[in-house]
Amino acid sequence: MEQQKKVTTIPASRTRFSSTPITEKKKRKVAGYARVSTDHDDQFTSYEAQIDYYTNYINSRDDWEFVNVYTDEGISGTGIKKRIGFQSMIEDALDGKIDLIITKSVSRFARNTVDSLTTIRKLKDHGVECYFEKENIWTFDGKGELLITIMSSLAQEESRSISENCTWGQRKRFADGKVTVPFNRFLGYDRGPNGELIPNEKEAEIVKHIYRMFLQGMTYNGIAKKLTADGIKTPGGKDKWSISTVRSILSNEKYKGDALLQKSYTVDYLTKKTKVNEGEIPQYYVEGDHEAIIPPETFDMVQREMENRGKGRKYHSGIHLFSSKIRCGQCGSFYGSKVWHSTDKYRKVIWRCNHKYDGGEKCSTPALTDDDVKAAFLSAANKLLATKTEVITNGKEMLGLLFQTDVMEQKRDSLIEEAQVVADAVQQNIAENARTALNQTDYQKRYDDLAARYDKLKKEIDELSDKIQETQSRKAGVEDFLKAFEKTSETLTEFSIDTFNGLVDHLTVYAKDDIRVTFRNGQEIKA
Repeated sequence: MEQQKKVTTIPASRTRFSSTPITEKKKRKVAGYARVSTDHDDQFTSYEAQIDYYTNYINSRDDWEFVNVYTDEGISGTGIKKRIGFQSMIEDALDGKIDLIITKSVSRFARNTVDSLTTIRKLKDHGVECYFEKENIWTFDGKGELLITIMSSLAQEESRSISENCTWGQRKRFADGKVTVPFNRFLGYDRGPNGELIPNEKEAEIVKHIYRMFLQGMTYNGIAKKLTADGIKTPGGKDKWSISTVRSILSNEKYKGDALLQKSYTVDYLTKKTKVNEGEIPQYYVEGDHEAIIPPETFDMVQREMENRGKGRKYHSGIHLFSSKIRCGQCGSFYGSKVWHSTDKYRKVIWRCNHKYDGGEKCSTPALTDDDVKAAFLSAANKLLATKTEVITNGKEMLGLLFQTDVMEQKRDSLIEEAQVVADAVQQNIAENARTALNQTDYQKRYDDLAARYDKLKKEIDELSDKIQETQSRKAGVEDFLKAFEKTSETLTEFSIDTFNGLVDHLTVYAKDDIRVTFRNGQEIKA
């Protein structure tokens, strides 16, 4: 005979999540959360309204105790890392300061499904409930998590759609050549009536000063320190300048009136991660878009100088005007400045080969003072000026004969078109193999042939592009020289930084009485 079982139900005496007695009358500690994703005026009204609404709503309930309304303004909901108000609220909730969080909708809480579910589960484990008004979802409800998963996924998809629409609009503006910059942290320009770039005279002088200092031989670090010491604010309004900020200003084509669009792009709409555009998507170059602050020829001169400065045995640091200009005739290295008798009355700054005392046989080239260098320049420059008319005439003829790049450019463009055809064929081959069961041996052979052809074309294009750039750079150097040479008086009696920069490429030191000046037109004259 089967034994009769008796089951007695013992009713719950404590709440499931807070472990407090079920009969205990205790007010729930309630907080609100408000967020708007932009800082536009119309959104600000919504933002203020949300704060006011939750404050009054929570205080109107006798069984609720108002804690706070946590807020994030002008922050996207696709991630939680940058939402300080949200993080502060979660931290307080996990510390037991909040029992219930009320917010407008799931999309206000988070547009990222993973972030939303992870956060809600963490809160649930600590006895904290969330209520989403629009969807009428309570997270302690049995079906709450399922509904949240669905609504979060919809919010995430909506965010993706919005992101794609914004991206499309931005790229359409780029393709149409419409230029814009973050005016509140872009030095030198103000926003015009139609969004165009209008030079700000006061800030433009700072930009010009930076370019002048660089051409006078100062390093990026030296310029940054000088600007900081002079109390000049950075484009972002900070007191301290950095090397990267100086480099950015010196290399930004907008200061010569042009604009390169789509330098970077957003990789992931959820993380908002951006990447430098290295050819993944099209770029657009707009010439003559706005009034230039820096003359194009000066800008191009600075780019060539930036390219010259670098690391290595035969590169210079640009610490001083002459550090970019004096070479050792024996080993080819640059001269650097040294201080003799730095602590006594005989203190003296001299220029000497940077690798004079490196291992092996030391260079026998002599040390020079600033006066030695200036004297050598004046001597050689006056020799050249004695034939000024002939030099200018020959220089202009040379420009037309030696620096033509039309044929090379046509060949390069033809190769680029051919490479594009091959690249399309590669993509078509891959797509066909993905759709159809092809013979893999034949597929691989065709793929390898196309890839090899593309690599060969790419190599030819790169070589031609380098040759074109080198030729154009040499041509620009001669043009700069001729402009400066025409403006120079028939005889030089005093040293001038601007004249020196405009005329000289470098000096080569072989001996104390054998210093040769190579001018920017290629002529070498012994001082």
